[in-house]
Amino acid sequence: MELIDKLEILADAAKYDVACTSSGIDRSAQKGKLGNTMAAGCCHSFSADGRCITLLKVLMTNVCVYDCAYCVNRASNEVPRAAFTPRELAELTIAFYRRNYIEGLFLSSGVVRDPDHTTELMVRTLSLLRNEHGFRGYIHAKAVPGTSPELIEALGHLADRMSVNMELPSQRSLALLAPEKDKQRIVAPMRQIRDGIDEDRDTRAIMRRGTTYLAQRRPARKERAFVPAGQSTQMIVGATPESDFQILNLSAALYRTLSLKRVFFSAYTPVNDDARLPGADAIQLNREHRLYQADWLLRFYRFDVAEIIDEEHPFLDLDLDPKANWAVNHLDFFPVEVNTAPFEALLRVPGIGVRGARSIVRARRATCLRETELRKLGVAYKRARFFITCAGTYAGAGVDFTPEALRAQLAAPIEGGRRGRRSDKACPGQLSLFESVETPEKARVGAGRPRTALAGHAEPSARSGPDGNASARTVETKGTASHPRARADEGALAPEADGTFGWQRALEAPEKVPA
Repeated sequence: MELIDKLEILADAAKYDVACTSSGIDRSAQKGKLGNTMAAGCCHSFSADGRCITLLKVLMTNVCVYDCAYCVNRASNEVPRAAFTPRELAELTIAFYRRNYIEGLFLSSGVVRDPDHTTELMVRTLSLLRNEHGFRGYIHAKAVPGTSPELIEALGHLADRMSVNMELPSQRSLALLAPEKDKQRIVAPMRQIRDGIDEDRDTRAIMRRGTTYLAQRRPARKERAFVPAGQSTQMIVGATPESDFQILNLSAALYRTLSLKRVFFSAYTPVNDDARLPGADAIQLNREHRLYQADWLLRFYRFDVAEIIDEEHPFLDLDLDPKANWAVNHLDFFPVEVNTAPFEALLRVPGIGVRGARSIVRARRATCLRETELRKLGVAYKRARFFITCAGTYAGAGVDFTPEALRAQLAAPIEGGRRGRRSDKACPGQLSLFESVETPEKARVGAGRPRTALAGHAEPSARSGPDGNASARTVETKGTASHPRARADEGALAPEADGTFGWQRALEAPEKVPA
């Protein structure tokens, strides 16, 4: 099978894995090697709204010995199968990187033969990238449950971030839909990764202090840090009957006990015809959206699960975001005075985020804050005004201070926009590498006007729509006009006559381009 055919199959097969998170690690460029990484993104370029830049998201293989009911790559499905060799995937990644198409790699895989054999292939691929090609960019690798500790250790020293998919929120659901998997085989590598990160961090701290290391010179070769960007996981929402109450309690336990950086929620997408799966075709994107909002309250806003949701009301309100829902149900806490309220109280106000609360605390030292000042600080005043006072004056005059009236003001359907994944409540997954995205630059080329330097090149992630419009967690956009590699290989970024970019050339003629 041709390499380009493998890429088309395996990139499309990876679209259901969620991979949109900042890298969480800083690593500068180094002479003679490729790439660098910044903590706020996978490398040194960011989209206008702060989202991560483009990853090559691909499977090592979509051959799988497991028969999970919800998975498009399960053993019983008749789909085209393909597999990269470690060298093929390493050289493909470097070829794309040199042309400024990507800045990092997200690598997952079906389970071919057994977990250990699959992980060995991934370790060989990353070893080629790190050691032979000197690649210092961001790499996110999926650990396969059931893999031996030695291979998890080896993979962790080559990847920046690792993740083990929790898949489903309970052991009962795993037994029903993924009988080859069980909770212990999933949690064991997560615990090993947590312990390895802690041990590596402590060892390096001791080495920096120099209290036990007595050598007169530095070691000839410094070992790579173990999973320096931490670990994450993913859960499918809607394929099984677990409530939001159960899912959020599980998420909170994972953050607390396994020190996860992020729990991803993936709305169930019906891709198989199986009696064990829900019969409805509806995809619970709105529910996924509310779960992410609640997850942020847990991680950044100092909320507890019991404050967001309870057993009597086990599902999040789809008409009201979790923070506004809490505020409407706790009017005794409001209104708060923005000029004197503590930081923790400001975090509870709908329309005031973490950055807004910090800005308010800083700004009120020098001036009395009112509507004009709050709007300049980036506060969503239209929502916040019902829950605050400014210099003793209630800002939400004209609306009854009752749960019913405030709910009517704040309730609104989740706006999906006219395009993209939520516009028709469909979940087609990531855009294919081989599909064309209409841009103003292509329109100029098509009209015969002179081509100027490309202002940006965007590739949607697993969470983007069929027309390339990104959703709230899309990996996209890096400027290329000023990029150090863009000048060296500007021709590779020019659109072809049909408006597509030169993926084929990147595969067939990976010429040497200076990093």
